Amino acid sequence: MDKKSIAGIVIVALIFLGFTFYNSHQQKKYQEQLMAYNAEQARIQAEQDSLLALNAPLPTADSAAIAAAGERLSGDSLQAQRRIMQFGELLAAAQQAEAEEFTVENEVLKIDFSTRGGQVKDVTLKDYTKYAPRDERNQPVRLFDPATANFALTFYVKNGHNNVLVNTADYTFNLVSMEKDADGAQRITMDLPVARDAVLRYEYVVYNIQSPARDYLVDLNVYLKNMAPQMASQTTIGIDWSNRSYQNEKGFQNENTYTTIYYRAPGESSADDLGISDGEKQKTVSSSLNWVAFKQQFFSSVMIAPENFSYADMKFTTAEKGSGYIKDFSAKLTVPYTAQTDHYNFAFYFGPNKYAILKHVATTEGDDELHLERLIPLGWGIFGWVNRWFVIPVVDFLRQFIPSFGLIILILAVLVKVIISPLTYKSYISTAKMRVIKPEVDELAKKYPRQDAMKRQQATMELYKKAGINPMGGCIPLLIQMPIIIAMFRFFPASIELRGQHFLWADDLSSYDSVLSLPFNIPFYGDHVSLFALLMTVALFAFSYINYQQTASSQPQMAGMKFMMVYLMPVMMLLWFNSYSSGLTYYYFLANILTIGQTLVIRRMIDDEKIHAVMQANAAKNKNRKKSKFQLRYEELLRQQEEAQRNASRRK
Repeated sequence: MDKKSIAGIVIVALIFLGFTFYNSHQQKKYQEQLMAYNAEQARIQAEQDSLLALNAPLPTADSAAIAAAGERLSGDSLQAQRRIMQFGELLAAAQQAEAEEFTVENEVLKIDFSTRGGQVKDVTLKDYTKYAPRDERNQPVRLFDPATANFALTFYVKNGHNNVLVNTADYTFNLVSMEKDADGAQRITMDLPVARDAVLRYEYVVYNIQSPARDYLVDLNVYLKNMAPQMASQTTIGIDWSNRSYQNEKGFQNENTYTTIYYRAPGESSADDLGISDGEKQKTVSSSLNWVAFKQQFFSSVMIAPENFSYADMKFTTAEKGSGYIKDFSAKLTVPYTAQTDHYNFAFYFGPNKYAILKHVATTEGDDELHLERLIPLGWGIFGWVNRWFVIPVVDFLRQFIPSFGLIILILAVLVKVIISPLTYKSYISTAKMRVIKPEVDELAKKYPRQDAMKRQQATMELYKKAGINPMGGCIPLLIQMPIIIAMFRFFPASIELRGQHFLWADDLSSYDSVLSLPFNIPFYGDHVSLFALLMTVALFAFSYINYQQTASSQPQMAGMKFMMVYLMPVMMLLWFNSYSSGLTYYYFLANILTIGQTLVIRRMIDDEKIHAVMQANAAKNKNRKKSKFQLRYEELLRQQEEAQRNASRRK
């Protein structure tokens, strides 16, 4: 060990011993002062007792009890002195002050505040109830568990030569005022004195203007009054925000699937999320974010920073099934700080994931769009467009006139089938043409053996062209329908409008219907029987069987697909959708029934002989038609492939 290392160790040891000696000296001095004070108080009490001249002897106190009380007094006083030395007199007092709780309400929210940390401890949504059987559904939705709710600012203040970390959750604020503005807004002001004339102030604003986009939004204005001289050197102020979400829906797994953390970067029209998963997931974002949301299936708690967060470390942990909870959320955020910073404007959205409301949420007049509607997973790309520009407007329009969502879904299914009926008709015509021309295709197969597969394919394509057949004609309409099918798959489980709506035996169209509870759990199926899922499966089987009969006769390659199309697919759909939204399975049931009806009607309308006559006329018309450039290139490609195969066979 060199001399410098030895000198360093000696210096550290001397500093430690000096600090220990100083601390013990201070504690001894304090104990001496306390003993002198107690002795003086005992002398005064003795003089008062002698003046009373009582005849009865006073009871004597147990010496052990007196000693224990003295030790507790000494320990508590020493702790108090240490807190004052560490945090200052005002912050030390705020640590020990009793908290006060109070409630503020508007037409849609009931908010419980606590002066401990100056934070929101509980939020109740008045217009929504937690899932329960139909006659017992009367418990309002609460967004999170008060015991786990936490909101705190963290920053450093100067205390002599040391910097002290302040976490506002550890301090009791002073409730300064609760005032109501002329427009009905309630302003709650709470102060945390940090030093003389230096105050951290929270001002919450709860609106009540009968506009959901405004009334579900709670403003939080944070003021740093004369705080700059007290603040240590730092470039950010931290925010710790966390809570645990209750299970508010019927099925744990389905609600858990849609419960996660969302966040949005400023200037973006989309939002990102931590994904759908059980267990635990964490993500850190070092770039600016406009808002962070603890999103449940149908409700969200969102923290909005109009001037943006500079950093976010977000995490969720999944609760145990049957615990009554879904996920534990936490977010560690930061906002920029300079010595000139004297206030921050934040806002909380506590409300439903309803498109019509979220679309219009804004913190102040003239702000850029927050795009909170992206909390609703309507699908990406064309699937989201179908939902935003077709499904949601149609449903909102029908709700004005029809109270039953079962009827609305029926009308929606009929409307979709009417819109895509031309595609369905074209698909059937294409399949019918393939069926009619099949004998001629079989003749080409006999004419060209397997060795001349290229020539056979070329001749078949030429036959299709002359007859006016597009081989993909039966598939393209089905592909065009896929965006609508997938859009519906995304819409129904995410639509809060279906929540609590009953129809026939289903008591909540946003969750699964159950006509029989099983005493055991079947893997991939569940512990209940959904009748709408069964009906959907039967209808899908019937449609698949009819469709297979129609296509197998015209396309021999479809024969090997019978098991998968007719049997396997319906069974897989039953396993998948048994615990899914009953509104969705009801819609798919209707869609399959309507498609079967369309197919049978079109089949009765179409005459194969007329189709064959039209095809012959097309063949005669196209017989001498000049080949297109695409067809010439295609034929040249086939010729080159055939030549390559011949050369390969010669080399063998």
